[in-house]
Amino acid sequence: MFRHEACAALVAFAVLGGGCSSNNAGIAKGTGGGAGPESGGASSVGGTRGSGGAVGTGGASGGQPGSGGAIGTGGRVNSGGTTGGPTATGGRVSAGGTTSGTSSAGGQATSGGTSGRTSAASGAGAGGAGGVVIDGGASSTGGVGGASAGCGSANTTSPCSKSGTKCSLDVSGKTRTYYVQLPASYSSSKQYPVVFQFHPMGGSAEQALNEYGISKGLPDAIYVTPQGLVSASPGSDAGTAGWPNTSGQDIAFTKAMLADVQGKYCVDNARIFSVGFSYGGMMSFAIGCEMGDVFRAIAPMSGALYSDFNCKGTGHAVAMWGSHGLSDNVVAIADGRAALAKILQQNHCGSSTTPVDPSPCVSYQGCDSGYPVTWCEFEGSHQPPSFGTSAITAFFKTF
Repeated sequence: MFRHEACAALVAFAVLGGGCSSNNAGIAKGTGGGAGPESGGASSVGGTRGSGGAVGTGGASGGQPGSGGAIGTGGRVNSGGTTGGPTATGGRVSAGGTTSGTSSAGGQATSGGTSGRTSAASGAGAGGAGGVVIDGGASSTGGVGGASAGCGSANTTSPCSKSGTKCSLDVSGKTRTYYVQLPASYSSSKQYPVVFQFHPMGGSAEQALNEYGISKGLPDAIYVTPQGLVSASPGSDAGTAGWPNTSGQDIAFTKAMLADVQGKYCVDNARIFSVGFSYGGMMSFAIGCEMGDVFRAIAPMSGALYSDFNCKGTGHAVAMWGSHGLSDNVVAIADGRAALAKILQQNHCGSSTTPVDPSPCVSYQGCDSGYPVTWCEFEGSHQPPSFGTSAITAFFKTF
């Protein structure tokens, strides 16, 4: 069951420049702008958010099933700065050099099994024996990832598995913190999937430890729950934590955490997942855009491209389960659809859909084999759907 977000109240919400372009379908970040705090359902104040870039899902928008338990409502993501203009171009952030059968400089090729392309994770201070990151390949099953360098390690417990006791890494001169929770019956001789859990705007890693509830249905996995940086910029988001991914800092953090976990524990490199709501959903979309060769699947809820406006939709395919409320007055449905469109493009999906459980979810047809896209537009505002926990858990279990 998701918990209600404990977020700062919204101070201001303004849209400048007459709306958004159809290329980014969101509020462009300007100098001194960025995402504002999420605030538990406060209504927006100010200009009307531009839509643009909407992609129809073809799914019914009927009533919301009650299964999966009650879910806490989310907070608000604002944006400042100027709007308009096309999405900025620029190179895709890779997970390191990608070569056939070998790792990038500083990385370490994994032993055991046949791997796809490998690349060393970036980020200073990443522990473990080389901490190699392996991509999912392009086969129908996402590629053969193989065991991580930490398989067979003497590490059988995590020093940062309990709330209040975090691990830390130095990433680009900043101390970043996170939790690593191992299965109760963890064995260094068994490969485990890894699930990253990203908190919403104004939230915390402690909140995300239990917010998504995936571990209840998928207990045999390693859970990595990071803390976002607190914004020091002036404006309504000052003092709140989130995932602006400025200059790729949060993607670098993600790579460093993954390298650390892979070097210390036994990871199934073909099953690395990300889940998040609101700003956490935006970070999951950024991972899908920038690390599709590493992450097997993402599950963004009420997300958009605010953490990665440079997403071109031409990266490696990544499986996705996503959701968005049709009456979301915090992150417009059009912004969610624009982010969906990038993943559909990456996965070479068609425009036709078929209904899937739970209703009103749909599955896009024609996607690359092994990289399905499920999209759920439901009657609701800025909140995860009631069926989110059970549906995401079931989706991750298919890999």
